[in-house]
Amino acid sequence: MIYTVTLNPSIDYIVEVDDLELGHLNRMKTSIKLPGGKGVNVSRILNQLRIDNCALGFLGGFTGDFIQQWLENEGSTSRFTHIADDTRINVKLKHGEETEINGSGPTINSAEVVDFFQQFDAMKKGDIVVLSGSIPPSLGSDFYNRIIAKCEAQDIEFMIDTTGASLLDTLKRGPFLIKPNHHELAELFGVELNGIEDIVIYGKKCLELGAKHVIVSLAGDGALLFVKDKVYQSNTPIGQVKNSVGAGDSMIGGFIGTYMETNDVLKAFRVAVATGSATAFSMDLATYDAIQKLIPKVKISEI
Repeated sequence: MIYTVTLNPSIDYIVEVDDLELGHLNRMKTSIKLPGGKGVNVSRILNQLRIDNCALGFLGGFTGDFIQQWLENEGSTSRFTHIADDTRINVKLKHGEETEINGSGPTINSAEVVDFFQQFDAMKKGDIVVLSGSIPPSLGSDFYNRIIAKCEAQDIEFMIDTTGASLLDTLKRGPFLIKPNHHELAELFGVELNGIEDIVIYGKKCLELGAKHVIVSLAGDGALLFVKDKVYQSNTPIGQVKNSVGAGDSMIGGFIGTYMETNDVLKAFRVAVATGSATAFSMDLATYDAIQKLIPKVKISEI
């Protein structure tokens, strides 16, 4: 089973206005509410790929009910920990450019944390846990380390989508997958990366430090996959970019889901690139049909 963990999910309330006038009444042109959070996005992509998954994390109030119902309608099993505080709402205000107003997240008490960790007791070897997204301030910045320790105790694989020192500290614990973009890879090691040759050096260094698989996304220039003693490069399918939100989460869902079903790392990489691109070419996350159309257009070569 693939378990996604979203510690700080949200409802993303996307509002479009023609002309924003501060201090005056403004009328919405369009609006939409979507479930948000990086782990939630991974679950939604797994649902589109028709791959079983279970969503974990913290949900509260009517906002939490909205997210849980959406995921279950799409096909996820969910074992969220229900909390007393409300799940946050993030406002994305589009008015020519986009202004984001994000909530910090709910207060989570110690009893709720105990309940959350009990969800791991049913996991077994062969399962994988996907850790991604922000941590509510009430949980403390080391909460991912606590989850990783629980995974290690259960002999469960984990992947983590984070950046900077937090990611560097995690490498020695052997994550199944990390997925920095080329800017985040440079930040990770405090260097400037000039071209593919530099990126290959530091991608390999992530493997040396403990990561089992590394995907480095290069935006319009495709992506690199590092595994054992091999490095592969993909192209990026051609299309009109409409949305950058969730493309990285989509790559993670495509890779993890396909690898768990096929044990084929190159097929998983191909689906990951197609899935990330399909999301970038969509207003929301990728659909099954959009992903399938792009898979044949992804070309992979060893470098």
